[in-house]
Amino acid sequence: MSSHPSSPSGTGRAGPAADVGRWFSTATSRPLDGPGPTRGGPRLPAWGPMEGAHYGRRSSPQEIRAALDLLRDRPVAVLTGAGMSTGSGLPDYRGRDAVPRSPMTFQEFIGHDLARRRYWARSTAGWEQFRSARPGHAHRLLAALSPDPFPITAVITQNVDGLHAAAGSDPVIDLHGRLDRVRCQQCGATSARAALHQRMLMMNPELAERLPDLAADAARAPDGDAEVDRTSSFRYPPCALCGGILKPDVVFFGESARREVVAAAFAALEAAEALLVLGSSLTVQSGLRFVRAAGRQGKPVVILNDGPTRADPDAAVRLHGRLEEVLEDWAR
Repeated sequence: MSSHPSSPSGTGRAGPAADVGRWFSTATSRPLDGPGPTRGGPRLPAWGPMEGAHYGRRSSPQEIRAALDLLRDRPVAVLTGAGMSTGSGLPDYRGRDAVPRSPMTFQEFIGHDLARRRYWARSTAGWEQFRSARPGHAHRLLAALSPDPFPITAVITQNVDGLHAAAGSDPVIDLHGRLDRVRCQQCGATSARAALHQRMLMMNPELAERLPDLAADAARAPDGDAEVDRTSSFRYPPCALCGGILKPDVVFFGESARREVVAAAFAALEAAEALLVLGSSLTVQSGLRFVRAAGRQGKPVVILNDGPTRADPDAAVRLHGRLEEVLEDWAR
């Protein structure tokens, strides 16, 4: 991933390839190398557990309260990652138990029919598992923190599960889109993923019969991806309006986040006096740039994550531990 160019942080625009859609771990024909060390931080693998001794550490009560004192009564922008949703049964990407995986690129999906067959077959097998996820305690606690002890200008999430909005956070900026929507790559029309799921089950009755067995495999993946054999025969429909290619309305590896969404995220940071990062390793530039932008603006950054992050040297306060425990302390 480090070989891909990226735009400077704070421009309000996504880099052409750095906004990694790491929520789609369908197998590719080649492995991806993780980015190299940054500012003395740990070397990061593609997906899977990160190197470092941070896992399992717990910050002291004094450190947790000091972080809250730094944020109290300040408008805060919140940036969240996959660690927010582990309590909802969705595994993360770089936690201690994460399974190394490689993503399908935007170029592969758009350019190859067989790649789309493979993606939709595996994604269809895991869709029900993903769709059944509900907001966890961390989602609900975060929604309850605003306006007391601090107002939240926006929750900027790198997740595509929609759980922040379901928990009551508002506004939520889905930096990398939503998996419950699909978008035509030709006419731009959007539609519900649930409706497409039913159409594909009707077009592939053999897969529909095997769904219960495949769901167990999908349960281990953060995006509901499942191992499915004989994907080359899988059938998927085109756009009903123009016949174009349908794609989940999310950012794939090699694809840029939508410009207006990135601009809204930077506006939320501009309106804030501090940045709080929850459950993200900040591995890719799409999240890391907000930390760097906050630093340039002279705004303190508080990071809470169970495991190392790429921005540890940039944090005014670096907290370790379970999100639920710290957020519950702050909510008292």
